[in-house]
Amino acid sequence: MGKEYIEIDENTWPRKMHCAIFRNSVEPAFCVTFEGDVTSLKRYTKDNSLSFTMAMVYAVCRCANQIEAFRYRFVDGKIVLFENIDTAFTYLNKETNLFKVVNMPMMEDLNEYCIHAKKVAEEQKEYFTGPLGNDVFQCSPMPWVSYTHISHTNSGKKDNATPLFDWGKYYEKDGRLIMPISVQVHHSFVDGIHIGEFVDKLEKFLGEF
Repeated sequence: MGKEYIEIDENTWPRKMHCAIFRNSVEPAFCVTFEGDVTSLKRYTKDNSLSFTMAMVYAVCRCANQIEAFRYRFVDGKIVLFENIDTAFTYLNKETNLFKVVNMPMMEDLNEYCIHAKKVAEEQKEYFTGPLGNDVFQCSPMPWVSYTHISHTNSGKKDNATPLFDWGKYYEKDGRLIMPISVQVHHSFVDGIHIGEFVDKLEKFLGEF
């Protein structure tokens, strides 16, 4: 997609030591699962005839884009910071029960994103349109299971720093709709404090509808 980024001077970068330590780890990524209250968003999408799944893709990518740590990547061995990140998500082909990976530019407006993303997903014939770029957040909804933990396949590429977002089946709890949400990140760039910041932003955004 050719998005703009700046190259980081590791010699003056405060995170140089932390990045180097985790970059050489056997497993440099870590995953956190938490509960999200999606009551308001679910009601909003239903009232406006929007896809709840697309709204969740928008929500997690919007909030992640607001946090600098989530926009760092490795490009040709160098550390870069993207100005903004687009979206990629899995979408089920109901005729074959096989998923396809859909790339969709991030947009300012939730409604506009949901409408265009669903159209693109439904019209895409290929399961994979090519290797995913560095400038996306990957989202994989799994609405069949309300899980408490999730893991991912490991490509073995330690410089793959693309964050992964998952969410499962929502359920009712004390009159609210609660859903497991997961985020996997590369520890060279993201720490627990950044996960906490993401969760806070997402909880606030999900409650605004």
